Amino acid sequence: MLETKTFGNHLKALGFDFYTGVPCSFLKNLINYSINECKYIAAANEGDAVAIAAGAYLGGRKPIVLMQNSGLTNAISPLTSLTYPFQIPILGFVSLRGEPGLQDEPQHELMGEITVKMLDLMKIKWEFLSPVDHVARKQVQKAADFIEKQETFFFVVKKGTFTSEKLNNDVSEKSENKKKTRKTADDEVPSRYETLWTINQCKDENTIQLATTGKTGRELYEIEDAPNNIYMVGSMGCASSLGLGLACTRKDKDVVIIDGDGAILMRMGSLATNGYYRPENMLHILLDNQSHDSTGGQRTVSHNVNFVEIAAASGYENSYYVHSLEELQARIAEWKKRKGLTFLYLKNTPGSKKNLGRPKIDPAEVKARLQLFIN
Repeated sequence: MLETKTFGNHLKALGFDFYTGVPCSFLKNLINYSINECKYIAAANEGDAVAIAAGAYLGGRKPIVLMQNSGLTNAISPLTSLTYPFQIPILGFVSLRGEPGLQDEPQHELMGEITVKMLDLMKIKWEFLSPVDHVARKQVQKAADFIEKQETFFFVVKKGTFTSEKLNNDVSEKSENKKKTRKTADDEVPSRYETLWTINQCKDENTIQLATTGKTGRELYEIEDAPNNIYMVGSMGCASSLGLGLACTRKDKDVVIIDGDGAILMRMGSLATNGYYRPENMLHILLDNQSHDSTGGQRTVSHNVNFVEIAAASGYENSYYVHSLEELQARIAEWKKRKGLTFLYLKNTPGSKKNLGRPKIDPAEVKARLQLFIN
């Protein structure tokens, strides 16, 4: 077995000191170590964890993602449509529940058979983590070399790999909403393009803007292609998790997430994670046109959801209903002065700019120039 603290300290010596993930009994001791000794963000699901780790990497950290192999299915979208096209490397530890030949719960049987096949299909380099210390050290160095080459690497962890590690300081804190405003007037309902133009006018040299996948990113690109912009090209619903990882690692930057109703509905659990860790340098703006605009305008169920109340109940310090572009501009200016994790909700008309193009810059280039901007 690997002595957990010794193994974790070796990872830390190589620069891996930022963890995120979802618990698994096979990995509980490494998770306990990360909570005790490093920065750990508990994600609502494994896909969010991958996005959080990606944001932390953009901020200059070397992140580790921890998950059960059943959760690998939750992580497929960001692993294939976020970290792969943007060339964002992460180090992953995935447990092998349902290992062939070992008795386990029935829900793990199929995943035990296909875990490594899934990693192969996603073109992720991987190895079974050795329980022998000197072998595992060589494996970790190999993985670190892959990370330096901007390639993701996963360890598949079998039962009984780590020694016991007691959880020392996992103290829960209560996050509470301080300010909330509801709808009090008629909605102006501007177009998304007009709204993005207004948001973009509010940015300064310290602002990073992150636009959700689809036409939101495409329209922002047409308004102004800038090195402090990120245009999500996939991983729908992961925008605010990416922003969380970035905001928590670069508190000297203002991180503005521009989200959509369809995207936020897909991974609404991320609001609870954001609200708990509540980085004060993060502004989350939801543009709600009640449709999946990028795929033909099919309706979402957002008309039946009170996002302002949900964000407030999730622990966002401020959660505001915004009625107009003028009010939006004022709220952004207020946030820049006072900070605090803030959620802004604004209704948009469905539809997009005519003859809308696509970004001509490769996602990996977007990442590279953002890192230059940050540093």
